[in-house]
Amino acid sequence: MCRVVDLRQAVLAKNDGAAQALRAELTARGTAVVNLLSSPGSGKTALLERELTLARERGVSAAALTADLATENDATRLARSGVPVRQVLTDGLCHLEADMLGRHLDGWLPEGTRLLFVENVGNLVCPASYDLGESLRVALASVTEGEDKPLKYPTAFGLAHLVVITKTDIAEAVGFDEEAFRANVRRVNPGVEILRTSSRSGEGTGLLLDRALDIAAGARPHTPVMSHPADGHTQTHIHTHSHSHTHPHPAPATPAGPR
Repeated sequence: MCRVVDLRQAVLAKNDGAAQALRAELTARGTAVVNLLSSPGSGKTALLERELTLARERGVSAAALTADLATENDATRLARSGVPVRQVLTDGLCHLEADMLGRHLDGWLPEGTRLLFVENVGNLVCPASYDLGESLRVALASVTEGEDKPLKYPTAFGLAHLVVITKTDIAEAVGFDEEAFRANVRRVNPGVEILRTSSRSGEGTGLLLDRALDIAAGARPHTPVMSHPADGHTQTHIHTHSHSHTHPHPAPATPAGPR
């Protein structure tokens, strides 16, 4: 069943409160959270495995939590990096929420962890509206997905502190127009940094880790122009699943015009 209703600021208030509390707790522990958002198949697991391996080699205390509806495939891959990894199975839920993240970190996250990478469920809609208490939010897109993804999913890209292009080694083969992609990113998130990466060729290896370490050291992330959906009136879709879990999905905001 799907119905469209109008809900105001209180829709995400509970999650936002949990996110603020989790952010304060982890900051006090010296841990910065990096929230990775992308569509399925973007290559974020491959990129994250490289970054985690490099973190271990550099002596950076890092950990990763990866979320999926089913299977522990991504956790198995990430564990090859040698850092602590935990899989979260969401039981059909298409995104992580702050209280869910907090419960899975409780008693598991090693003391002294400097960076916690959270690989969100592969989805550019639902996860974009949920603050997880992150210090750095990263939106990823592969060259195979097309140049218009930032316009189709303006909330995901518009709220990002950093945008990463993946699979650049095949950009020419698939006819990826990078300038058009960058222009579309600028339309929804002026001034955000865009990194080029390829897990296969090694291009951009370590750049995500470097940006995360800068934030952990106290650097201020990019400030998106777009406000969080909870800050104002939004149109919301509520999907009721057979397992009786109801969750709100604010619709993406209208993309800003060229700046």
